Amino acid sequence: MTDTPSIQTIGLTKHYGDVKALVDLDLEIHPGEIFGFLGPNGAGKTTMIRTILDEIRPTAGSASILGLDSQEKSVEIRRSIGYVPGDLAMYPNLTGRDTITYFANLRGGVDWGYVDELAERLDADLSKKVGDLSSGNRQKVGLIQAFMNRPDVLIMDEPSSGLDPLVQREFQAMMREVAKEGRTVFLSSHTLSEVQRVAGRVGIIRHGLLIAVEEVSSLRSKAIRKVDLFFDDEVDGGVFEPLPGVRDVTVANHHVTLSFDGQMETLLRVVSRRYNLLDITTQEADLEEIFLTYYRDGE
Repeated sequence: MTDTPSIQTIGLTKHYGDVKALVDLDLEIHPGEIFGFLGPNGAGKTTMIRTILDEIRPTAGSASILGLDSQEKSVEIRRSIGYVPGDLAMYPNLTGRDTITYFANLRGGVDWGYVDELAERLDADLSKKVGDLSSGNRQKVGLIQAFMNRPDVLIMDEPSSGLDPLVQREFQAMMREVAKEGRTVFLSSHTLSEVQRVAGRVGIIRHGLLIAVEEVSSLRSKAIRKVDLFFDDEVDGGVFEPLPGVRDVTVANHHVTLSFDGQMETLLRVVSRRYNLLDITTQEADLEEIFLTYYRDGE
């Protein structure tokens, strides 16, 4: 596996007049990585993708894909990438197979056995005209054309749009297989649930600014849990309130409810010294709330 970043941006900036769509973006994404690019609609995700693909030119800064400058080597780069745009558009009078054939000819041919395998996995009917397909079934055709040449880098903008849950699960498996083979997935989305199941790292963008790059596992460890503790006798809520990471303590006789974002081991050690703990339940870490915190406007 090479040390060259699959995608790299340095000071990448794009202004539309007074609108700062992308501001001084520094980012490195590596081979074998599924990288989630998250942000609310209008945050700059699509502008970033279109800029690194040389569909639009940056106001400042630079971008490279597989070590190649995205402006100077844009044609060469396209031989090694798969792309699903957020505004996927195809010829409505062509069938799905005609559409795939068109893209395959542009690429100099593909393994049709692999195309049929992808179509089966995604439950895609390639015999129908694209114009007669639902948005989700059109999206399947877009995914097939992106995956079919086994690209070194997959760049996808809101790729799960319209897919039903079973197809989404298969699509997630396909992305994991790409990463396992040492190839790279760049997954742009405004939906946390789409990203957290597959991505190892995420970048969070708001108002054109990259405000965080985090391991998903690190975010999960920071997430706030709701903890219910059950004791064999009445307890004093004041014992819990000074503990690091504890907040919103509620006591009802033998039952204590609290929010906690620290180490569970620490909490249990303190509790077991003072009281006889009968049972404990926790609700899964709320990653959604963490991301909403990043999304909201603030200082």
